[in-house]
Amino acid sequence: MFTKINYEGNVSKQYETLSKQLDALLEGENDLIANLSNASALLNQFLDNINWVGFYLMKDGELVLGPFQGLPACVRIAVGRGVCGTAVSKGETMLVEDVHAFPGHIACDAASNSEIVIPLIKNDEVIGVLDIDSPLKARFTLDDQHGLELFVHTLMNSL
Repeated sequence: MFTKINYEGNVSKQYETLSKQLDALLEGENDLIANLSNASALLNQFLDNINWVGFYLMKDGELVLGPFQGLPACVRIAVGRGVCGTAVSKGETMLVEDVHAFPGHIACDAASNSEIVIPLIKNDEVIGVLDIDSPLKARFTLDDQHGLELFVHTLMNSL
């Protein structure tokens, strides 16, 4: 059963609490789509000032839309294209303060101004990405990056 909890303390402490909550949500469930659905819903409830949060999964050499919260989104993204595809090709988190200044940015939602994308890595292979957009420029900080990487690490341990 899910209950909304009070996230207290500094940003790092709040993300630790969030990751523990995710771990509890995932306990005993190994279905990828169910777990990604709950993870995106949890992030949507936790994060302020975002307009899209969700997952893209690698299928046949490209990213394909997975579970998300927000407006309809681009369905397929080539590796190396846009922020998500770049995160896959580099195998690292992309924190973009102004998506309009990012070469090759894919504008699925014109309201998005900043973005963070964290690769989902299993057995040294990128199997997808967590993608979060915000209507605010420079919405995501290094504290957010570290906290969201912890969140993804918790998620990946359940798979």
